[in-house]
Amino acid sequence: MTPSEFEDIVSETLERLPAWVHEALDNIDVLIEDEAGEALDPEGQGLLGLYTGVPLPERGSDYAGELPDVIYLFRRPHLEMNLPVEELKNEIVTTLVHEIAHYFGIDDEQLHELGWG
Repeated sequence: MTPSEFEDIVSETLERLPAWVHEALDNIDVLIEDEAGEALDPEGQGLLGLYTGVPLPERGSDYAGELPDVIYLFRRPHLEMNLPVEELKNEIVTTLVHEIAHYFGIDDEQLHELGWG
């Protein structure tokens, strides 16, 4: 899968999100990187995605002038799963939804309970 095809899947997924999600996404960027690197993945876990920032429920009245939160999606770890194309697309969608959930303050335990872990 080319970088452009990967980006298209991410863009299409973002476009298909419900209106309420789009309305709630504030001060957040979605970036696609080849891999996390040591700065974002110091333990070398081979992350598929990562949310960095202040989750929406933790933003107080003093939250202003902050740099955007970031959802990172890492292309190489996805490709290294060697999944058929449709399964790979589903995995990319799952990763993006998982990281958006972190923005909404949903932790990994809750995501596992919901089947998105």
